[in-house]
Amino acid sequence: MTREDTLPTRPMPKAPTTKVDFNSLKAPSGYVPGLGRGAAGFTTRSDIGPARAGGIDALKGAPGSKAGEGEDPNLDENKFDEFMGNDAGVFAATGEYDEDDKEADAVWEGVDNFMDERRREAREKRMKAELEKYRAENPKITEQFADLKRQLADVKYEEWESIPEMGDYTLKKQRRMERFAPVPDSLLVRAAADVAAGTAAGAAKSLDPNSGLASSLGGLATPMGGAASTVSDLTAIGTGRGTVLGLKLDRMADSVSGQTVVDPKGYLTDLKSIKISTDAEISDIKKARHLLKSVIQTNPRHAPGWIAAARLEEVAGKLPEARKLVMQGCELCPNSEDIWLEAARLQTPDNAKALLARGVAQLPESTKLWMAAARLEADDTAKARVLRKALERIPTSVRLWKAAVELAAEDDARILLSRAVECCPQAVELWLALARLETYENARKVLNNARKAVPTEPAIWVTAAKLEEAHGADQDTVDKIVGKALKSLSANGVVIHRDAWIKEAENAERSSPPQLVTARAIVRCVAGLGVDPVDLEATLTADAEEAAKRGSVETARALYAQALATFPSQAQIWRAAAALEKAHGSRAALDELLKRAVTFCPQSEVLWLMAAKEAWLGGDVDGARAILARAFASNPDSEAIWLAAFKVEFENNEPERARALLAKARENEAANGYPRVWMKSALVERELGDAAKERALLEEGIKRFPAFDKFYLMLGQLEARGGGTEAARAAYRAGLARCPDALALWRSAARLEEEAGNVARARALLEQARLKNPKSAELWLAAIRTEQRAGNEKAADSALAKALQDCPTSGLLWAEAISMAPRPARKTKATDALKRCDNDPHVVAAVAQLFWADRKVEKARSWFNRAVTLNPDVGDHWAQFYKFECQFGTPEQQAEVSARCAAAEPHHGERWCRVSKDPKNAHQPPEVLLRRTVADIDTLPPP
Repeated sequence: MTREDTLPTRPMPKAPTTKVDFNSLKAPSGYVPGLGRGAAGFTTRSDIGPARAGGIDALKGAPGSKAGEGEDPNLDENKFDEFMGNDAGVFAATGEYDEDDKEADAVWEGVDNFMDERRREAREKRMKAELEKYRAENPKITEQFADLKRQLADVKYEEWESIPEMGDYTLKKQRRMERFAPVPDSLLVRAAADVAAGTAAGAAKSLDPNSGLASSLGGLATPMGGAASTVSDLTAIGTGRGTVLGLKLDRMADSVSGQTVVDPKGYLTDLKSIKISTDAEISDIKKARHLLKSVIQTNPRHAPGWIAAARLEEVAGKLPEARKLVMQGCELCPNSEDIWLEAARLQTPDNAKALLARGVAQLPESTKLWMAAARLEADDTAKARVLRKALERIPTSVRLWKAAVELAAEDDARILLSRAVECCPQAVELWLALARLETYENARKVLNNARKAVPTEPAIWVTAAKLEEAHGADQDTVDKIVGKALKSLSANGVVIHRDAWIKEAENAERSSPPQLVTARAIVRCVAGLGVDPVDLEATLTADAEEAAKRGSVETARALYAQALATFPSQAQIWRAAAALEKAHGSRAALDELLKRAVTFCPQSEVLWLMAAKEAWLGGDVDGARAILARAFASNPDSEAIWLAAFKVEFENNEPERARALLAKARENEAANGYPRVWMKSALVERELGDAAKERALLEEGIKRFPAFDKFYLMLGQLEARGGGTEAARAAYRAGLARCPDALALWRSAARLEEEAGNVARARALLEQARLKNPKSAELWLAAIRTEQRAGNEKAADSALAKALQDCPTSGLLWAEAISMAPRPARKTKATDALKRCDNDPHVVAAVAQLFWADRKVEKARSWFNRAVTLNPDVGDHWAQFYKFECQFGTPEQQAEVSARCAAAEPHHGERWCRVSKDPKNAHQPPEVLLRRTVADIDTLPPP
């Protein structure tokens, strides 16, 4: 048998027959295409609503399933939400809104907020820019006429009266205004009765009997006559009104003598006393009365209701009704002290006394009632009697004890206070008052007892320190008392607040007499309390500055002393302390402080210079020299100390010593490298009149320091004084080549050409300077002044206009614009200048000159004071201020301005520099320079 014989045989296929078209057959009931291979049919929301879960569950809603088998009984069309959909939506069968969903929503909300915050700044900036652009393009009417409205404040009364009335020039035909005067009925009746008899006769006389008009008007004669009489009798109506007015005036005047009998003041007082209530007020009062009546009827034991009702009647002007209501309240609410006080307020003084007597009988523990009863008494004896009775009933009332002590004499007050502290041991005010009245020994005992009774009160310890200081205790004793106070208070649980204790030190300093030792002791003990050591220096310095601003000089001095004791090597603290002493202390204290300062900070040049300057200002020239000699030992290579030593000698009219000192400095290897040493050397030679040596020093300085512009400037001025125009021009040319940004060189070179008659060359130099130094107000001002001196007013105006376009915020140019403007236009120009640069001292001084010209003295003084406060270094403003005070001020005001100028020591200003740098005015004090600058203003044009 072969392998093929063992295999199963395959049946033979049948013969092909007709093919069945299954697509044309009807599907069995419940058949879903693709369900056998796992696919399920789907439906859209338009068919059955929200989508359903897939799989077998889809059969419940599939087409062909039985109606109602897959419907959710909770499906309700009224529960549809626009965001979440229907309650039976996709999440209805699978889950709920749990904490994870809530957390996810919070995260996404935070992301949205963060993105919005990132864009908010840019969005707000864009909106702000758009708003500003819109406002700039569409200004309000008030903004367009703001400058004109400001000018209305200066219009005088006569100018207002001289303005003509504006007539009506409209072309429209205006509707005629008809006026009607109300006429009393009595006048109309009387007028009708007077003319009733003559109506027909008047009509007959007025018409021709032969004419047809008389017969045609027969029926209309009577009414027409009455109307005519009413119209024609208006004169009688006016007479009647005049009669009524005359009767009213006769009541107010004496018909015999013609003199008035009305008291004007009393008449006005009567008018003020008349209260005119409107209908709305009357209605409100009625509503409030009805409401309060309901309140007191509903709860008659409620005292505030009675009080409110009584006050309502008082406001309505019914005082008897108010008293009646409040008395009913006293009967029904006898335990309310407020109702008794209100009743006493509404009664007369005598009745109030009786009423309060009933009140204190009903409420003997009420302090308010006893105090009110005492206030009703006329003399102090009766008041003291009432208060003593009150203290018998309420011995623990601090308010009553204080009132009784205020009325008593000193001996009686001491006795009362002794009893008061026994009854009220916790009242610190009573303890302190008793200590002030006792002797020194007894006061110490009283304060010790107070400390035991109230161990947590700092005021007791502070008072003890003040007591010891008042009786001559030294600083260490007071320091111990304050130290023990801090320890005791801390042991009793009191939190020590550093700022509060510093305030207490300031209060001790401001007391009368000042308790300076106590203030210093408090500051020493609490200065570093609770402050981080890293921040201690800054904290002490800031506290000292704030105390000085508040006027507590001794507290600030103590804080600086504590800071210097902790940080003795900090030069800035020494400088601040020295500034405080210079402003509020004595010269001796300042000298002592600076001596200590240079001992601890020998490398600080500023402290050495301050010490030498104070010694020099005090007249101790030898002391200043000694200080500078010590400074040289500590700082041998300091330029500032070399120049300070030169200034001491030069300002004390010792030019030879100054020359020797500078020669020594030029020989010094370190000082030889300072250009200012060479400049001061040339200055000394100019003072001594040695032009050749001055020229040699300047030329040597130029060789050593070719970029130092003042050498060229001084050399050019030297040549110009000697008449060497070409040499001066060469010096300026060389300086401009080396220092093109030196504005003083450009101006001096241009002025040299102008004085030589070359105005065009001067103009060209200034234009070249502006090209190399754009937006320079000083160069523009020099160009304007050049045109003015040349007589070219139009060119000067044109240059000023260009200058303001190039430097729109330059106060120097705006001040020049105000002075150059015609007088009527100066106020407008000043307003524009203040808009551009409000706090510029030059503009403020120019406005002050406008007020000065208008004789507005107080305003001018205020603006001058503001100008010198903004920049006290401008000497021209001080000179203008002093000149103004010489014209309008008192000698005291003139002396004050001069003293302030000397303290400020100004160094700038066109006229001030011209006067101060004149060799004739060398070594002159600021007071003399101030008066000479005023003379320069009166006699010379601007430089």
